[in-house]
Amino acid sequence: MHTILPFLLAMVAVIVLLNMWANKLKIAYPILLVIGGLLISFIPGLPTVKIDPDLIFFIFLPPLLFEASWSVSFKEMRKWWRIIGSFAFLVVFFTALSVAVVTNHFIPGFSIALGFLLGGIVSPPDAVSTGAITKFVKIPKSTSAILEGESLLNDASSLIIFRFALVAIGSGQFIWHQAALSFLWMIIGGTAVGLIVAWLFVRAHKLLPTDASSDIALTLIEPYFMYWIAEQLECSGVLAVVSGGLYMSARQLVFLNSSSRIQGFSFWESFIFILNGIVFLIIGLELPEIVDGLKVEGTSFGTAIGYGVLVTAVLILSRMISSYAAMVSTMIFRPSVAPGRGSMRNRLLLPLMLGWTGMRGVVSLAAALAIPITLNGEPFPHRNLILFITFVAILLTLVIQGLTLPYLINRWHLFDSFINEEAEEATRREMKRGLKQHVFEFLKKKQETELKDHAGLELFMRHWEEKSKASDDSWMNEQTKAIFIEMLEVQRAYLTELNKDPKINEEIIRTQLYQIDLEEERIKSI
Repeated sequence: MHTILPFLLAMVAVIVLLNMWANKLKIAYPILLVIGGLLISFIPGLPTVKIDPDLIFFIFLPPLLFEASWSVSFKEMRKWWRIIGSFAFLVVFFTALSVAVVTNHFIPGFSIALGFLLGGIVSPPDAVSTGAITKFVKIPKSTSAILEGESLLNDASSLIIFRFALVAIGSGQFIWHQAALSFLWMIIGGTAVGLIVAWLFVRAHKLLPTDASSDIALTLIEPYFMYWIAEQLECSGVLAVVSGGLYMSARQLVFLNSSSRIQGFSFWESFIFILNGIVFLIIGLELPEIVDGLKVEGTSFGTAIGYGVLVTAVLILSRMISSYAAMVSTMIFRPSVAPGRGSMRNRLLLPLMLGWTGMRGVVSLAAALAIPITLNGEPFPHRNLILFITFVAILLTLVIQGLTLPYLINRWHLFDSFINEEAEEATRREMKRGLKQHVFEFLKKKQETELKDHAGLELFMRHWEEKSKASDDSWMNEQTKAIFIEMLEVQRAYLTELNKDPKINEEIIRTQLYQIDLEEERIKSI
């Protein structure tokens, strides 16, 4: 323990330093973390990093998926559900199938079942990597929503393939009708479990006298409960966490107060950053042990690298083919939502860029490490080779695609015609104008019906009518605070109703809601 604890603390320090360096260089921090972990692994005397395969999913996946489901715009997901669904299920299956066929043909002793296992591991792109990389460039909200929505669902579909492949390898057979029924139960059961558990926790938040600290503690255990219960019922724990997280995110204004939302946002941002950093460092730290395992299996280092490069090429090509297929399908069956702006060159290059966003990361590593060490009393076939290929795929997609994606987007000006900053600014101004008018009408009605000649309320009226600020807070008594907080609730209700407009960018609404939370906390502290 005295050896591991300083090592873990040093890992967190390295994560922070590498993140600062990555921000200075304007590159995605997962790239530096993977490379940093690889370099650190060669330092002699470091403790060996070993993670129990049975715990890897349970430790890392639930909180990562839960936080992602709170961040994504459900309104945008509904808008683009067709392409999100196709990328999350059809493209993942197509990619896994491609990997299975290629590896079965080129890697000696690699069965179709092992190929599907590897395909399920490496098929889902990583949301964290994509988000970290695209934050340095401007991309359309529609593209961002597609990538975020896809990343939430493709983890579930890839892990379902992973589970079925493990069963086929262990039993030596695959019964299609049983697999189909199991697949339906995993999807329907996982979604139902997530919604039911989320509903129970929402009720608990509302009925129990919780404060910000207890609310945050509850949100920390919620994804683990959703995942564990679903897995006990042999359905998809990933879908349970995603569906439950989306349900709770849409209702956070109902069961969380402003203190819980503000403090919870800061806590989860830091917690997920550290969790992601540890996983990406582990990717690099695990490599030396994997290479030693390759020697035991009798696979040379150069041959293993060749296999990794081959699988990575299959991943990239499969995603690009799928992107162009999606564009053609959209133009044929849904021409109203097909990209209509920009030159023909840009419209043809857009699927290429979408295909180039397939960086692999956390989920692929977690799935690879979750492969059992033994199977039916014998060492799991080609386990270390699968781990090595996964590492190569993560490293190559992060470094090659991650470093070139921002450059290509800026160099080719792909999204210039799709990003209308003036329209977004106009929407923001219109929203704030509507808020001011809404609040002024509320205060005017309040003054006329309840609080005539109230000094604090008159000051509110002057503030909103003339946009002036009081010089001090001495006028803010308890009655005035109550009115002010009620006024903030009116603003939240207005924004919630405004968000139903499909033309309004939900990110603008969320930013304004956060500002209202901050204002409520400021008033409470007076």
